[in-house]
Amino acid sequence: MSETTRPSGGLEGYSVIVTGGGSGIGCACAVRLAADGAAVTICGRTESRLEDAVKRIEESAGHGGSARFRVADVTVESDVEALVATALEPTGALDGCIANAGGGGGMGPYQVLDTDEFVRVLHLNVLGTMLCIKHTVSHMVEKGGGSFVGMSSIAGHQTHPYFGAYTAGKAGIEAMMRNAADEFGPSRVRFNAIRPGFIATELMEGIPRDSATYASYIENTPLGDVGQPSDVADLARFLIGPESRWITGTAINIDGGHQLRRGPNFGPFIEPALGADAMRGKKT
Repeated sequence: MSETTRPSGGLEGYSVIVTGGGSGIGCACAVRLAADGAAVTICGRTESRLEDAVKRIEESAGHGGSARFRVADVTVESDVEALVATALEPTGALDGCIANAGGGGGMGPYQVLDTDEFVRVLHLNVLGTMLCIKHTVSHMVEKGGGSFVGMSSIAGHQTHPYFGAYTAGKAGIEAMMRNAADEFGPSRVRFNAIRPGFIATELMEGIPRDSATYASYIENTPLGDVGQPSDVADLARFLIGPESRWITGTAINIDGGHQLRRGPNFGPFIEPALGADAMRGKKT
């Protein structure tokens, strides 16, 4: 469906949190939600980026939608508590949360990974998502129901060699979504995960378009292209809204069919720095 014919509205009166909302997928999700009437609260660690994102969200807001931000690190519990308090201000309630904040780092074969970096990535993805569940779910229960969306990746279920803690972190998010869906289903709070493939964000700009790694993404994607943040945002809006009332405990791929083939090949990207022996498991 084209942008000009897409239905709008349907989230009037909703209050929704989007973590990592200052750029990329998170900002696109916030734009989409506010356009349909939601009061959106975004967070991130860089105030200037959040300020710019709020301006963009407000420009696209419709049906009474609005935007605000809170500087917060999702791995710090007091920050998450403060974020939730800010999100309660517009309506006094909370209808949803998109736990988008996450990321990777420390790439390479396991024998060369830095332990502290491995733990940092796990904390960002798994602990950050858990703290968002911990401090939002009771408010959604009090409202009579709600929707929580965890941001996974195709790397959460499909091998991505040399991705370090990222694959384990995303798999952990999916496990939490399944368990939380089971735990809080009787209270009408739904939990689902989204699995983006290659999405054209600032983060992915670091992969040269003429590289073997980029080619491996395209070759393993049946639709033969990369996705856009708005593609993920449309799915997130569906999962937050009432149209998905009977969907919980699942993970949905949004990857142009990439999951049908195999993960990307980052070997050519990493090997020049680490050497061929390290890539084959030898200590260097």
